Amino acid sequence: MKELDWFILTGTLLFIVVYGVWKTKGSKNVDDYVRGGSDSKWWTIGLSVMATQASAITFLSTPGQAFHDGMGFVQFYFGLPFAMIIICMVFIPLYHRMKVYTAYEFLEGRFDLKTRSLAAILFLIQRGLAAGITIFAPSIILSAVLGWDLRTLNIIIGSLVIIYTVSGGTKAVSVTQKQQMFIIMTGMFITFFFILGYLPSDITFSKAMKIAGASNKLEILNFDFNTSSRYTFWSGITGGLFLFLAYFGTDQSQVQRYLSGKSIRESQLGLVFNAILKIPMQFFILLVGVMVFVFYQYNPSPLNFNPSATQAVMESPYANDYRLLQEGQITLEAEKRIAQNKFSSALEIKEYSAVEEAKMQIIRINQKDSINRVAAKSLISQANDVVETNDKDYVFIHFILNNLPTGLVGLLLAVILSAAMSSTASELNALGTITALDLYKRNRTGNLTEAHYVKASKYFTLLWGIIAISIACVANLFDNLIQLVNIIGSIFYGNVLGIFLIAFFFKFIKGNAVFFAAVVTQIIIFIVYYYLIHIYPSGQEKLGYLWLNFFGAALVIIISFVFEAFDRMLRKPLATI
Repeated sequence: MKELDWFILTGTLLFIVVYGVWKTKGSKNVDDYVRGGSDSKWWTIGLSVMATQASAITFLSTPGQAFHDGMGFVQFYFGLPFAMIIICMVFIPLYHRMKVYTAYEFLEGRFDLKTRSLAAILFLIQRGLAAGITIFAPSIILSAVLGWDLRTLNIIIGSLVIIYTVSGGTKAVSVTQKQQMFIIMTGMFITFFFILGYLPSDITFSKAMKIAGASNKLEILNFDFNTSSRYTFWSGITGGLFLFLAYFGTDQSQVQRYLSGKSIRESQLGLVFNAILKIPMQFFILLVGVMVFVFYQYNPSPLNFNPSATQAVMESPYANDYRLLQEGQITLEAEKRIAQNKFSSALEIKEYSAVEEAKMQIIRINQKDSINRVAAKSLISQANDVVETNDKDYVFIHFILNNLPTGLVGLLLAVILSAAMSSTASELNALGTITALDLYKRNRTGNLTEAHYVKASKYFTLLWGIIAISIACVANLFDNLIQLVNIIGSIFYGNVLGIFLIAFFFKFIKGNAVFFAAVVTQIIIFIVYYYLIHIYPSGQEKLGYLWLNFFGAALVIIISFVFEAFDRMLRKPLATI
């Protein structure tokens, strides 16, 4: 990295922190600190909601996901617009009418304290883990690529977020996320146009798309009914719908964003804004990954994009075997360029038989390329069974550091770290709020001042920041970081969503039934995840993890029905049974 990159990177991050502290200093009461004074406009809410969901993982992992597997991941978001409509119609009016500070506050009024506490604890577990991962994601990748110390990076990112989140609460998170989203999307658009400029002069965007299509990277829709497939149209509009209902409707890190709205209408417009723009944004980020794939059809790429993995195997007895694979890869890349040129020329003259012939040749070469990369991963695992062989999360950062000009590298690194800070800030803000209000305040006796609970919220936010940094320091890479966060959410979200759906729509079910049903459901979800998903390699699971959201919500509702019916039967006099 050059001096200009360092200047842009550090300047951007320091601006966000200083701006957040300056803009929001002096929160005097709980409403100011937790709901930002309830005066946010719809565009602030919409951008804050998008920034909360769009972590560094989104901008590191999603392009790598598209590079390897194509555009199919966008199906994951198909349920989002429907979820936004339901939340706008049901959740937002209810939360505003009850003037709640947290989503789980509603559950006590509907059920009892233990159900509220259980939902809050489930949130704290899954969101606490996720906060650690959102810090860890950019740290592990930047440390591997740039040689920076991993733990130092975790501490720097976590500390920067803690400073303005503890200082200003919800408003600090919201006002900084507007700046962060501007930086993020500016960086991604600039990168996209640079990639197009790096392609051969005769390769237009239209041709680039056809080249990607020839390698099956543009297959967006999969109508397969196979539940073991991770991303299909059906899993997106069912499992994805339930995941987003739970995430945006019951996860305090998102609920807190729209509770800050000055009215029901402002909150609803903020979510509608998100519903309209989220899928196009994710589509664009995936498209950036596809364009990176096209770029590497004409330019050399490493067998494995994780430099730590390459270093590990080259320092092992398997180095010569790996060099042979690298030599074979060089030959394949030469063949690939020739095949792509044939494909492009055939397109130019509209000779469709030659187009199909070149396309089949490209597919065969890409199959050999995949075999080569699998063999490389096998050698890396034999050389060092600890180092991460899956390189999806390293593809985009490798392209940035090796191909973009000075200045833009600093901007893109700022994009990654800004995204990490925006989502982590929302998570810490929510974790501190839930701990202070749902657990500490609700179970504490005595009439204490507003200032006391503001101070308690700050201390709990600081505590969760330290916990998140600690989790980041002991975390390990998974198959793909964006999938890891969604898997953690899917394990818990369905159950919590089911509790809220019972609260909204099944008035005859009482607190005891739903509490014990939720406990039983969570145990079953853990068992299902372990035996049908966890023990199988990626892509070979017996159940796609998105289905856990639907399964968990349905299961807690069914079990609650049974428990409530059984409880009522036991309460009836014997003569009437």
